[in-house]
Amino acid sequence: MIKTATALAVILALGSTALFAGPVLGAEPAPLKYGAWGFDLAGRDLATKPGDDFFRYANGAWLDRTPIPGDKPGISLRILESDLAEARLHAILEDAAKSAVHEPTTLDGKVGAFYKAFMDEGRIEALGARPIAPQLSAIRAATTREKLGALMGRNNRDFYPSAFAFGPDVDSKDIAHYAIFMSQAGLGLPDRDYYLEASFAGKKAAYQAHVEKLLTLSGWPDATAKAAAIVALETKIAEASWTKAQERDAEATYNPYTLAELERAAPGFPWRAFMDEASLGAAKKLVVIDKTAFPKIAAIFAGAPVEVLQAWMAAGVADNAAPYLSKPFADAWFEFHQKQLSGQAEQQARWKRGVHAVSGGDYLAGDRFDRFGNLGWAVGEIYTARYFPAASKAKVQALIADLKTAFRGRIQKLDWMSPATKTEALKKLAAYNVKVGYPDRPRDYSKVVIRDDDLVGDVLAAAEADWSFYATRSRGAVDRGDWAMTPQTNDAYNGGLIDIVFPAVILQPPIFDPEADPAINYGAVGGVIGHELTHGFDDQGRKYDSKGTLRDWWAPSDAKTFQARAKIFGAQYSAYEPVPGAHVNGDLTMGENIADLGGLNLGLAAYHASLKGKPAPVLNGLTGEQRVFLGWAQAWRGKVRDDAVRKQVVSDPHSPRQFRVNGPARNIDAWYAAFGVKPGDALYIPPEKRVRIW
Repeated sequence: MIKTATALAVILALGSTALFAGPVLGAEPAPLKYGAWGFDLAGRDLATKPGDDFFRYANGAWLDRTPIPGDKPGISLRILESDLAEARLHAILEDAAKSAVHEPTTLDGKVGAFYKAFMDEGRIEALGARPIAPQLSAIRAATTREKLGALMGRNNRDFYPSAFAFGPDVDSKDIAHYAIFMSQAGLGLPDRDYYLEASFAGKKAAYQAHVEKLLTLSGWPDATAKAAAIVALETKIAEASWTKAQERDAEATYNPYTLAELERAAPGFPWRAFMDEASLGAAKKLVVIDKTAFPKIAAIFAGAPVEVLQAWMAAGVADNAAPYLSKPFADAWFEFHQKQLSGQAEQQARWKRGVHAVSGGDYLAGDRFDRFGNLGWAVGEIYTARYFPAASKAKVQALIADLKTAFRGRIQKLDWMSPATKTEALKKLAAYNVKVGYPDRPRDYSKVVIRDDDLVGDVLAAAEADWSFYATRSRGAVDRGDWAMTPQTNDAYNGGLIDIVFPAVILQPPIFDPEADPAINYGAVGGVIGHELTHGFDDQGRKYDSKGTLRDWWAPSDAKTFQARAKIFGAQYSAYEPVPGAHVNGDLTMGENIADLGGLNLGLAAYHASLKGKPAPVLNGLTGEQRVFLGWAQAWRGKVRDDAVRKQVVSDPHSPRQFRVNGPARNIDAWYAAFGVKPGDALYIPPEKRVRIW
């Protein structure tokens, strides 16, 4: 999942394949390797024509012989990449835990003590629900909507849920300063469609049962009736909520307010108490993303019985804290969030959950458990010192320079863009700051108190420190060296600082192999680099100029042509049906699809340039161009369970992986020539109907 970072990103928000089976403590986990020159030849399905299904041609044999593990919603080479990182993190944490004291002062000690606390199952089981007793007591004592709204303001530093998400990000109309971005929240299901579409009725019923169980485990009275009332409340919020596609519109989602203006625009919610408790009461600018939803959700809050709001908050606390509580809570969290929603058959081993709890997950794409209350930046500092050599960083930086050169050349040759717009586009391309591996400045954890016998206390101490860092920073100048992903995150992003970030963990096979054939690297990591560069010029990224300011710098005729081509591309994707009855949303996935098309084009162009006029070598009968396309296809090798696909198409701006391969390839002329794709092949598009943007 490669993505563009948006507002609220900091808070909210591959054969003979050498598979790594699991960690052997004390041994160095072996790097992944795919074939002699970086591509797994035995993973192909040669019975499938490339022109009928290029994704399956490149990956089909591997897909057929590789089962999805019971403790995962899917399997892919990227997941195996994450598994290797997980094994390395496991070794780091186990070593740190062995030497950790009760209340350590060193970075390694704090990481080890946190992990040790998570692994102390006996103590956790004995405590039961007691670790969240203070939060439940505070909710019972909050007998007015103002007091409940104030507790919601603690959402980023405690387990309390909130009807509104909030956090600082670069003000896209004043890039020297931060603004507080605010978005609709309050839903326990992944998206509004789960409440409103008949196809998700079963998931909605499972959610109500989950809420009832959480309330029962928490000792909350009248759990059955309150669970029904909570789902009814959230259904009203869903009806008022914007769609994920609407939330992608950079202009429609920039709605600045002062606190007084927000109070007038969305009466019925205790905004001042909410913001004061969030330590944001003095914020000068609030940017509301879902403008028309805010007054509706505020009215829903104002009209709901206090006892229903209290029960909703109690269930939210229990759900947010469940991964750190006793087995009945943790099992309930798994059964709903991972089994019901993603089809994951088995709960992960406790050590894997412990690694995740301490080191975090994907801060931009993950759920609350991925980004809340962990020591992610501390773990990242330790991880990169061991596992990210300077030589790898230098090779990636050289590839980035090649990709920027290729993009510059393609912009200069565009037949649909006017000279004035090209000038601005080239300025923006030149302005990009590409960050590789890890942040230049480490996060300070010296004042964070971690104990080896207080897991929930450790989670809350880490969350408090994180939120204090961001809330305090929001009052100063923008930190242009900032990262929104930890180094151990297997992902990348294009951010609001006119920056592109490639964490250390993604820079492994199948994405990057310093020993692989250059064509494979240009198709894989080159395509990913190009993808991120293109994000700055996709349907939303193009609305920001070379400084990161939200303004229209395109000639009207250029914008019209771009939009027309993007519309055709979106229609292609909306026709894709990964599982029966579930179609890709071409509008929701537009930016990622355009970035995939641009990235693959740029990877191919950069490879051609790297040859400096010399012919590409032929390896195992495959030409250089074929290997570029295969490198891209192998990078997306994998499969997921049907429930995970259904969740993805309604809530994720990324298309399912087979369409990240077939979708862009069938719009690139060189792919047709490379693989002899002809009319009559399933993926064939006539030349005049292929989408050409970048």
